[in-house]
Amino acid sequence: MEQGSEENMESSWTLLSWLASGVMVFGGAVPYVPQYQDIQRTNNAEGFSTRVCLVLLVANILRIFFWKGKQFELPLLLQSVVMILTMLAMLHLCCSIQSRNRVSTKQHHIT
Repeated sequence: MEQGSEENMESSWTLLSWLASGVMVFGGAVPYVPQYQDIQRTNNAEGFSTRVCLVLLVANILRIFFWKGKQFELPLLLQSVVMILTMLAMLHLCCSIQSRNRVSTKQHHIT
């Protein structure tokens, strides 16, 4: 009976560890989902700072370079990759909306 209890406890810890790793990997990117949807819905990126994206991109790229020299836990590496992809998606959305807004506000004159 004690053997089965230990196996259940070990599988519970394994499941909890996987769950915690998943939260760690995707937890940083999840808050950007509603912001992405809001920017997309309103076609307005004025409240979003692209400088924050720059800082997060640099920090996560540096973390990946650091991982090359001294490897640390895999979830932290995956978190960096997910954050880089998230920041690139946010920057792409903001740049496309800003360029679309610039084109629509230009006045064309026929001479």
